Amino acid sequence: MSTTLYLETSVIGYLTARPSQNLIVAANMAVTREWWDTCRDNFEIYVSQVVFDEAGRGDPEMAQKRIEIIKDFPSLISNETVTELAQQFLQQTNLPPKASDDTFHIALATVYDLDYFPTWNFRHIANSNIQRKLSEISTNFGYQLPILCTPYQLARKNYDVT
Repeated sequence: MSTTLYLETSVIGYLTARPSQNLIVAANMAVTREWWDTCRDNFEIYVSQVVFDEAGRGDPEMAQKRIEIIKDFPSLISNETVTELAQQFLQQTNLPPKASDDTFHIALATVYDLDYFPTWNFRHIANSNIQRKLSEISTNFGYQLPILCTPYQLARKNYDVT
């Protein structure tokens, strides 16, 4: 059985971003590219229409680069269960309404029982307080929340640390 992963839009953004003078952004870009080049084949990767929608926004040249990266991955299909769970995530956490796409990403990965959910979105996703509540909500609905992490954490998972 293969290890599954939901490829969220922030990771795609770091893969295709223009060089940055911001040291943190530059480091995150380097880590993301390292993970992409060395570890992505260890996962069965999924996206969704929401990822395509978000990736297609903004500068047309950069949008095309983002779409090119994800075009061949299977896309998870939304259904009533996904929509309901996303609404519960939004209602039962302190996330603002503008985070609805984020909760939809998480609901898709949760309902489809994926293993990992890498992200660079620390405000609405990779946030320990929010993760605790999302996990509780998922459990209450009979699901297990995927592991929400950064590409750095996924890359480190593949190193033998003794």
